[in-house]
Amino acid sequence: MYQKPPLFTPVLLVGCAIILVSFAIRGSYGVFQIPIAEEFGWPRAEFSMAIAIQNLAWGIGQPIFGALAEKIGDRKAIIAGALIYALGLVLSAQSVTPLEHQAYSWLVGFGIAGTGFGVILAVVARAASDENRSMSLAIVTAAGSGGQIVGPPLVEWLLGFLLWQQVFVIFAIAIAATILTLPFMRAPARQDGIVAGEGMGQVVGQALRDPTFLMIFMGFFSCGYQLGFITAHFPAFVTELCGPILPGGVLHGIGITTTSALGAIAISLIGVANVAGTLIAGWAGNRFSKKYLLAAIYTARTVIAAAFILMPITPLSVVLFSVGMGSLWLATVPLTSGLVGQIYGLRYMGTLYGIIFFSHQLGSFLGVWLGGRMYDIYGDYTLVWWIGIAVGAFSALVHLPIRERPVTLAAA
Repeated sequence: MYQKPPLFTPVLLVGCAIILVSFAIRGSYGVFQIPIAEEFGWPRAEFSMAIAIQNLAWGIGQPIFGALAEKIGDRKAIIAGALIYALGLVLSAQSVTPLEHQAYSWLVGFGIAGTGFGVILAVVARAASDENRSMSLAIVTAAGSGGQIVGPPLVEWLLGFLLWQQVFVIFAIAIAATILTLPFMRAPARQDGIVAGEGMGQVVGQALRDPTFLMIFMGFFSCGYQLGFITAHFPAFVTELCGPILPGGVLHGIGITTTSALGAIAISLIGVANVAGTLIAGWAGNRFSKKYLLAAIYTARTVIAAAFILMPITPLSVVLFSVGMGSLWLATVPLTSGLVGQIYGLRYMGTLYGIIFFSHQLGSFLGVWLGGRMYDIYGDYTLVWWIGIAVGAFSALVHLPIRERPVTLAAA
């Protein structure tokens, strides 16, 4: 009798735990924006540049760690990533100049690459059965949202009685501790490539010459721009536009009385909504065309962002935007990574997805840096929002010509 393979395997559970901790730290950086800038009297662009560099380093490091995992093993690559991440956080806690923060952000970004989607999704994809793969990728992605749910409110709470430097050290200990879960991540042997015996260079070379790969690469840019900008600047955006103290009402009834708290809660709400959105995307990815699902997600993001910036900014509109955008937040990740595996095979999925993800992080770098720069020049974020809306519309269109059928390499 046929027995359906289990969905929740040890590899999946450990992958979820590592992603959750990694993204709880990464997703909370926007909450530090105002405290650090006020302590040192820096322009907004200075700490924004540190976050932007972190995102760029993450993008550069992703294909490197993907290739490293394929050469020395997944667990060794993850250990290296966790230790680099912890070192970057500890050094950042001792930084007193913008240049120091920006320099150590390279370490943090590489650490995120080693404990993030590129390595973890490739391991989980190999461990999952064909019928569970799309949902498994969605569950791991949703775990990243779980980190975003707990990270910003936790930081807001910790900053009530600890210095921001102490919070960074606590985070360093937390990410280093994830190494203890790795004995339970016994990844399966790597599958053969599209043609047995093909090398990484052959697969990567053909992918880079394939118009479909380039369209996926370009399309993922807007995802990074929007996520990077909102994660880094939305708490400050909310704090400044809604006033320091919120008016009485429903939000007061649940203990949200200041806009700094609302900003942190908004990022958390995005994470809550994204858990459902990502799981739905994983379910749909097994049943419908991934490229059309991605086009629909980018279209919906464009509409929601445009509606939000055109309407008056109120606590209620912040909550509604957070839930709407959150439902689409990381829904692109299981679909994009699944599309890469579907077209180019699983053998070098970590490296190929890492290259695609570099585009995402180029977008993140631009969104974070441009947000700080435009704020310092114009005193608001309006222009940055509209650029994000434009690139979202571009991504919706660029996914439509993608050819989803598997690529077959000619044998050497």
